[in-house]
Amino acid sequence: MHPGEIWNGRTLGARLARAALFPASVLYGVGWQGYLEMYRWGLKKPVEPHRPIICIGNLLAGGGGKSPMTLHLVQVLRDMDKAVVVSASGYGSPRSEAATLAPSGPLSPKEWGDEPAMLRWLIPDLPLIVGRRRVLAAEICHTNYRGAVMLMDDGFQHLPLKKHISILLDPPRPYNRLCLPAGPYREPRENRSRADLVIPGKFSVEVRPLRFIEPEGNIVFPTSPSVLCALGRPEGFLDALGRSGVTPGAKFLLPDHDALDAGTLLESIPKDRPIVVTAKDWVKLRERPDVSSRSFVIALQTTSVEPADEFRAWLKNRLDA
Repeated sequence: MHPGEIWNGRTLGARLARAALFPASVLYGVGWQGYLEMYRWGLKKPVEPHRPIICIGNLLAGGGGKSPMTLHLVQVLRDMDKAVVVSASGYGSPRSEAATLAPSGPLSPKEWGDEPAMLRWLIPDLPLIVGRRRVLAAEICHTNYRGAVMLMDDGFQHLPLKKHISILLDPPRPYNRLCLPAGPYREPRENRSRADLVIPGKFSVEVRPLRFIEPEGNIVFPTSPSVLCALGRPEGFLDALGRSGVTPGAKFLLPDHDALDAGTLLESIPKDRPIVVTAKDWVKLRERPDVSSRSFVIALQTTSVEPADEFRAWLKNRLDA
């Protein structure tokens, strides 16, 4: 059973699975709180190899809108004349084990991870440091981009590194608030107070209608397309398609971060309609030798924090403090 089914399912099987995993969730939550208390009481201290560091995080496992928010904050900070470097984990890639300054130019998702490859595709001149060792990433940032804002895509639960601003995305989720593995929470939801800003709250995220482009950059509007995605929460993408006026035909939903390199993948998708994909999935699909045999449409998601002027003033005040 897929984790999402266990966490959100209302079937008898899902309920029994949650009940069986409940003791492990309690142990996980207690263990996490013990780890957190060591930092709160000063038994462990976070290090500060660079400043300022802004973290965009969440409490949920899987997708939570961090990447669109990271893209938005890059633009907000650049509009404030700030140099920005993004630190991304590179989940599942060989580069995720340490931390490496990515070279200029397009990045292969097989080496650097799908999210860094997507960020570079969308913002070609964006400096990226890839890897889960965030302290090392901050050291690399300080050596190569002293004075720049290091923007962490994820990492709220990474306590060894001192973050100067933590922004937590925590949309309402009333059904299952258990910790892993019986629920989706990486740490107890009560720990929201660790963040400097929780959204929604004082500010909200405005999710704009999807924009659709062909790989060459032409703006299009797909009609009854097939949908192919490998996301943690594919239902969010399907909802966004519906809000944008697109009625999907066949749906091919794969696990989050799937490489999308199976040789028979495209053969199973109807050939009489375009295939709509996310930007994160396109950077993987574009490396397939048979990609030119099909018609792809890339759905681009943009978000903003509103009220925009008040948020920029809040962010500026925090950076200047």
